[in-house]
Amino acid sequence: MIETSRVMPAGPERVFAVLADGWSYAGWVVGNAHIRDVDESWPAEGSRIHHKAGAWPVQVPDVSTVTEVEPGRVIELDARLWVLGRARVRVELEPVGESSTRVTMSEEATDGPARLLPSVVQALFLKPRNDEALARLEDIVVHRGPRRDG
Repeated sequence: MIETSRVMPAGPERVFAVLADGWSYAGWVVGNAHIRDVDESWPAEGSRIHHKAGAWPVQVPDVSTVTEVEPGRVIELDARLWVLGRARVRVELEPVGESSTRVTMSEEATDGPARLLPSVVQALFLKPRNDEALARLEDIVVHRGPRRDG
């Protein structure tokens, strides 16, 4: 697993609230260009985000499925990307003090051509990408106001 982490100035519940909003993923997941649909039961196990990845005009439709969830603590996804294969992506939240959270994002290729690359080569691509994803996630967590439903 390629792992990166970042301490964010917000509690785990606030961070998880963004993770629990499937529509937010295009805003922080690097390479995710468009969310087409989010299952109503998101982020329950087995629920899916239907997304497109890549840059316009070459965007590939696919899905990511929740394989594990513990609200306020962890979400794990089986992320598919067309012919490139699949990856297991795990985001873990750990309280730091009274008002911060260490967010750890782990990823590993589990199927397809990317799985054949040595871990050190995968890390060259995944570590900077996931560092940027966590920076974007922090921006949303810190600057997004409370959700207004209705």
